[in-house]
Amino acid sequence: MRDIAPDTHAELMDQTYRHQRLIYDLTRKYYLFGRDELLAELAPTIGAHVLEVACGTGRNLQLASGKFPGCEFYGLDISSEMLSSAQEKLGKRAHLAQADACSFDGAALFGRAEFDRIFISYGVSMIPDWEQALRQSFHHLAPGGSLHVVDFSDLERWPSWCRGLLHRWLGKFHVSPRHELEEVLNQIASDLGAQAQFRQLYRGYAQYGVLRRPG
Repeated sequence: MRDIAPDTHAELMDQTYRHQRLIYDLTRKYYLFGRDELLAELAPTIGAHVLEVACGTGRNLQLASGKFPGCEFYGLDISSEMLSSAQEKLGKRAHLAQADACSFDGAALFGRAEFDRIFISYGVSMIPDWEQALRQSFHHLAPGGSLHVVDFSDLERWPSWCRGLLHRWLGKFHVSPRHELEEVLNQIASDLGAQAQFRQLYRGYAQYGVLRRPG
């Protein structure tokens, strides 16, 4: 999927989630594990600016805005269909914009070039040029800020039939687990002078990584 043009990818996501968005939150809670751990570890200070890249229906931003009052929240997604659900859910609790995760401009979208926390929850597995999306997000971090990423892992410690079943299901929604996530985060950290942290969750069901920009 890496060579898909942004406009084409937006159309694909809109087509995929035009109806799925209506039941997305209800169904995904049963297999998008690790999202709440990520939100808990954001730990932004009061007054922080927090951006979710590939915010989907706004479920995470809704929880984060309740968990961290006093912060300012932002979300972007390439799918206008998903943003429609997010807007209904969030109202004025977050600033939302349609944009490509690989090339977004925070200053143009939100009047803000830097954010204290940025997170991508089960988004890199759906972004064709996901490595560029990580770099683009990192470039928008304020000094001392952090980028948090959670997504599917390789299910190494799960039975083979579980892996096969999940991968067939994910394929229906154009989802490709990024098994190189740890390696890519370490490379970005090396290239850009950041600190990288990484760990597996739920016996390899999910993977969680953090890039921290020096203060």
